[in-house]
Amino acid sequence: MKLIEKLRLKAPFSLRTKLIVSFIVIILVGGLGTTIIGTRLVATTLIEQAQRKVKHDLASAWTVYNERLREIESVVRLTSQRFFLKEGIVLDDKDMLKRELERLRLENDLDILTLTDTKGKVLIRTRSPFTLGDDQSQDEIISLALQNKIIASTQILPRKELMKEGEELVIQASVKIIPTPKAKPKRKSEETSGMMLKAAAPIVAQDGSLLGVLYGGSLINRDYFIVDRIKEIVFKGEKYKGKDTGTATIFQGDLRISTNVKTEKDQRAIGTRVSDEVERAVLEEGREWVDRAFVVNDWYITAYQPIKNIKGEIIGILYVGMLEAPYIDIRNKVVLSFFAIALLCLFLVLIMYYFITAGITNPLRDMVVATGKIAQGDLSHEMKVQSRDEIGHLALSFNQMVKNLKNAHQELKQWGKTLEKRVAERTEELRKAQYQLIQSEKLASLGKLAAVVAHEINNPLAGIATYIKLLLKITKKEPFPLSRIKEMRNFLSSMDTEMSRVTRIVKDLLTFARQSKPRIEEVSVNSILEKSLSLLGNKLKLQNVKLHTVLDATVPLTPCDFSQIQQTLMNIIINGSEAMPDGGVLTIKSCHLPDDGFVEVEIADTGTGIPEEHLSKIFDPFFSTKEAGKGVGLGLSIVYGIINEHKGTVEVKSKVGKGTTFIIKLPTVAKEEKEKTER
Repeated sequence: MKLIEKLRLKAPFSLRTKLIVSFIVIILVGGLGTTIIGTRLVATTLIEQAQRKVKHDLASAWTVYNERLREIESVVRLTSQRFFLKEGIVLDDKDMLKRELERLRLENDLDILTLTDTKGKVLIRTRSPFTLGDDQSQDEIISLALQNKIIASTQILPRKELMKEGEELVIQASVKIIPTPKAKPKRKSEETSGMMLKAAAPIVAQDGSLLGVLYGGSLINRDYFIVDRIKEIVFKGEKYKGKDTGTATIFQGDLRISTNVKTEKDQRAIGTRVSDEVERAVLEEGREWVDRAFVVNDWYITAYQPIKNIKGEIIGILYVGMLEAPYIDIRNKVVLSFFAIALLCLFLVLIMYYFITAGITNPLRDMVVATGKIAQGDLSHEMKVQSRDEIGHLALSFNQMVKNLKNAHQELKQWGKTLEKRVAERTEELRKAQYQLIQSEKLASLGKLAAVVAHEINNPLAGIATYIKLLLKITKKEPFPLSRIKEMRNFLSSMDTEMSRVTRIVKDLLTFARQSKPRIEEVSVNSILEKSLSLLGNKLKLQNVKLHTVLDATVPLTPCDFSQIQQTLMNIIINGSEAMPDGGVLTIKSCHLPDDGFVEVEIADTGTGIPEEHLSKIFDPFFSTKEAGKGVGLGLSIVYGIINEHKGTVEVKSKVGKGTTFIIKLPTVAKEEKEKTER
């Protein structure tokens, strides 16, 4: 019972509480997830519906825009075909022409209506009658009319051309640029050119000859006919919380020149600009933009399309937009409805769940009491079976488990005694076997080392012993044979050579055995290579080895032990030269690997190469491909140990008959400092 009390103290919440809390969490997470997904689906559906509508509205806006352009084109075309115009040109009756054309301009609400001769020089300018004779043949619309074509398009007219038609048009076209949130910064403070819907038609005589060109147009700047017509037809003047739900704008470039978008002061937002994001998409990339966008001072679901001139160049934008606020409010209402329904369902389910858990937790509580008694050693206790459901089956299984536990307890006691004895016996056997194995390994390694050293040292010592006997034999003769001094010197020289071999073998053994820690300093690998080659230059020349070096002057410093790395490089260079007994080419390269943080040294020879089956063993101690007496096979083992101690890598590639390449990589100072910082 003490164990049960301890568990109760450690567990502040009952199983029923945990189940209810878990259920609440699941419901909340599920409800929240469902609400979020539902909200997103609703929002997405609403936005998609709004985007489809605004695209449809943009098509309607284009209809209004093009209808106005066709009206201008019809006026110009029909006027060009009238008899009074042709007769006036033939009779050169300019007063009559001016009077009739001005009347037609005013009747059809045109800003300009101008007549040129067959070469494009202005004959009659209704708006500015005293500005005549200028050449309009270079105008892209008029030049096509001079080719007997009827043309209508949108055109940008510079201030100079507007001034010819009248100062009133210059004033109408001039728009001061207003700083606008989310728009690209612009140095220009005022726009002086104007955007015009313009049409031109040839005037053709009865015989088909060209009499001249008539062109007319309507300036869009500060003319709100088109945008208000779009608002009236498409959006029907609807408002939401005092704001127009739908707006339309004509942009000259990125500048609003005709709009019913209002500022905070309830004025038309003439002079404000389109956002940077929309400008890039529509003006620069020439594509349609349909998305939410910040328009002057509020968010709209918008559609933009580029306006192009007769040459296909983008000169402006046609825009329609619907206020986003109504759709956001609908979305929020849906979200609140989802949450209200979810909370109501949660409350009802919790009441039901509270009563359901009672039928589960009460039998489990009885089982906890039973397990406490069993834990105290009372294996005779049984639970009462009160139902035939899963809880009842659990009680039956529990009682059967107690019986099995009682039987197993007795068996375990007996097995425990037997196992203790067997474990003690096996442990003693393993200890003896381990000791014998360690001794065998030591003897095997020592035997291998002794055999290799004895074999390598025995040959030079045998030679030295032979030369000593010969020297003793010569020196025993009396009188001393001076004629054999040269021969004795040769014997001593050979003895010195053999002693050098013994010394080198012992030195390699000592180097391999000591493996001393490197004395680190920041050094350039190029300087180590140059020092090594200066020491080995004569040796390579004598062996008829041609040296080819490609050293990268930009390699950074490397933290290393100068003498150890020099020993490593010289060892590989000597091995390479010895692999070319008849001469060859030894190539040495250095380079920087900035991405990996290493300096790489590559040493390649054109020698005999290493068989593939030996490549995996060349760094093993006492392994050598050289002839007997040429070394103990420790050179490359020492190389591997030194490079590994410097946190570098050494790699070998070889093909028999083509040569061998060693690639050494050492970390740079920058890499070492970076690793220290990360640690």
